[in-house]
Amino acid sequence: MKKTILFLVFILLLPGAIHAQENYLEVTASSDRKISLAVAPTVSQGGSESSDLSRNASDALKFDMELTGRFTILDTSLAGANSGILPGQFDMAPWRAAGAEYLIKSAYLLNGSGAIMEFRLYDVMSGRQLLAKRYSGKIKDARKMAHSFSDEILLLQTREKGPFTGKIAFVSKKSGNKEIYLMDYDGYNVQRLTANGSINLNPDFSPNGREIIYTSYKKGNPDLYRRDLFSTTEARISAHPGINITGTWSPDGSRIALALSKDGNAEIYAISKDGKQMSRLTRNGAIETSPAWSPDGSRIAFLSDRLGKPQIFVMNADGSNPYRLTTSGDYNVSPSWSPKGDRILYCRQQPGGFQIHSITPDGNNDIQLTSEGSNEHPRWSPDGRFITFSSTRDGVQSIYVMRADGSGQTRVSRSGSSDSHPVWSPRW
Repeated sequence: MKKTILFLVFILLLPGAIHAQENYLEVTASSDRKISLAVAPTVSQGGSESSDLSRNASDALKFDMELTGRFTILDTSLAGANSGILPGQFDMAPWRAAGAEYLIKSAYLLNGSGAIMEFRLYDVMSGRQLLAKRYSGKIKDARKMAHSFSDEILLLQTREKGPFTGKIAFVSKKSGNKEIYLMDYDGYNVQRLTANGSINLNPDFSPNGREIIYTSYKKGNPDLYRRDLFSTTEARISAHPGINITGTWSPDGSRIALALSKDGNAEIYAISKDGKQMSRLTRNGAIETSPAWSPDGSRIAFLSDRLGKPQIFVMNADGSNPYRLTTSGDYNVSPSWSPKGDRILYCRQQPGGFQIHSITPDGNNDIQLTSEGSNEHPRWSPDGRFITFSSTRDGVQSIYVMRADGSGQTRVSRSGSSDSHPVWSPRW
């Protein structure tokens, strides 16, 4: 029975679970100037009404658009009464008077437990419709449908889709133990993935988003597991004596880099995704962990204390030509390579805790992105526009998101427990 329920939950994550039925797209030039955006309340197109659906869709749209940093969200009450969403069904003048440059209109039609949702983006000054989409799904999928439209708005603005339909896998102590959970990137629809009552750490998504790997102590040793998200099938793929930790998928999904201590100290290895083939990449008397692949799979950033204290190094994917990346700070950890290949995140220990930095792969242009609380485990969104991380700034370790330049730092996890080790899924 549990497997059946889990399958029904995860089937909603499949890309085809919500169907786009209509698409009109007019691409316009992007701009660095913030656009005044009004998000009209989501309305019923007739029949039954759902205030929860309306609120969830509108809130998701506003959250997404605010996070982009491209829009100033206006108070929609300034435009007076709401009305239809199709061209000619409403008056654009009140929206112009409210100062809106863009306007999002949305509506829904309920059919039992299902819903059809329609979204439209308008240029208020000209009155032109810029974008229209219709989706079908379950009533509870309202936020996902809104996130899908937000992805399309970013495509319109930048010629690249947004990451808003993605999930974040993370570690939480909500149950009293460190278990792996899954949630929408904005913190909604939390689902528990593991329930083994042990310590589970460092989840990472496969490139196709259908599997995760993670380290678990459920059999006594920190072993690496691979889990299918849609069937809950699981396999232990690395169970060498000692640690099997900080596993990360290669960009093509064929290999996994991780740290093993089977020969004494921790070293970086690469294994096939079934764990049957292995190659050792580092050979040093130091502790070396936390591998992070470059997006083209040609290089790996990693953590090493070979110079006495932890620093970030970079090497070729076969272990050759290692070089030190970070030259400032006495204690640097947790590298994460941008999907665009141009930046590497890491955490530097400072008085009061860790702060997240961003640096180019040649070691230049080191920028500090956080300053409040202790901030750790940074990972990129699949498009490289945003970063998820954990922070203690509100008194308990929680999951946050921010833009790649460090602006827009926003808490998204709401468990009230210690949440850490976030990783953003590929686009669903």
